[in-house]
Amino acid sequence: MPESNSLANTANSVRTTPPHIIRELENGLLADAAHTSPKYFYDAVGSVLFEAICVLPEYYPTRTEAEIFTQHMADMARVIGIGGSLIDLGAGNCAKAARLFPVLHPDQYVPIDISVSHLQDAVRRLQQRFPHIEMTALGLDLAQDWKLPVEVRRDKRLFFYPGSSIGNFEPEEALAFLCHLRAACDNDAGILIGVDLIKDKTLLDAAYDDKLGVTAAFNLNLLRHINHLLHADFDISQWQHEAFFNTEKFRIEMHLRARENIHVTWPGGQRNFIKGEHIHTENSYKYSIQGFNALLADAGFSHSCHWTDKNEWFAVIHAKAV
Repeated sequence: MPESNSLANTANSVRTTPPHIIRELENGLLADAAHTSPKYFYDAVGSVLFEAICVLPEYYPTRTEAEIFTQHMADMARVIGIGGSLIDLGAGNCAKAARLFPVLHPDQYVPIDISVSHLQDAVRRLQQRFPHIEMTALGLDLAQDWKLPVEVRRDKRLFFYPGSSIGNFEPEEALAFLCHLRAACDNDAGILIGVDLIKDKTLLDAAYDDKLGVTAAFNLNLLRHINHLLHADFDISQWQHEAFFNTEKFRIEMHLRARENIHVTWPGGQRNFIKGEHIHTENSYKYSIQGFNALLADAGFSHSCHWTDKNEWFAVIHAKAV
């Protein structure tokens, strides 16, 4: 997408919130089944809360993916090769990509995240550690029609999308997203992506509803962010976090449930929520390796190679644009 500012930077008043964001939020809140996009989790507070989630004992994806990289990094480097541009999608604090630097030796690092202020702080610290790598931080909304600027080199691009964020897309949206990446690839480019695999419901439910309540705080913080973006008057104490694995659709669903009858207003809009009504805030689809490889092939990628942990809870998949 052509924008270069994050939601966090445009949340100070409703006048500075881009009109398309206002429309998207209003359309979701006023739908028969109210919903929001998970991208609105990631204001400055949400980004910090997500980092906390990643170290929780229940949240297996981060440590399991890290284990895969630790055990298989040498083989990944052999398959991928070295040099080129490492384009980090949804970079966050850039820690995952930084672990690749000593083995992939990128010439250029391009971290992309919707929370650009959080991202810029991380890149400043990282540049001090790796001064020889050219770094260009971009604040982009990956859910929109985005485009890389000319500063991003075209030769040997590697799109890095760890952490199973691809699961936040509906399957048809995931295919469109992968097609978008393929269109940005020359023949020497590729993708390295984290994919959460289908597993026991008990394990999945716990990962998204931890005992400490950090995931609940992360989910509820979305309402605080919406208050900033829309000048709405959500009262967080009136809402409750809920998360569960939908076994028919192979996805985790996160919701906020109204604890009581609630009337919410914002400039130019309002909605009544009855007790028990939900705002659907996130889906996280789980895949089989075979199913995800088929998705990659449909998007135009080939020569897929994957690595998993010993329990086969998670996979890191590389595919080429040839």
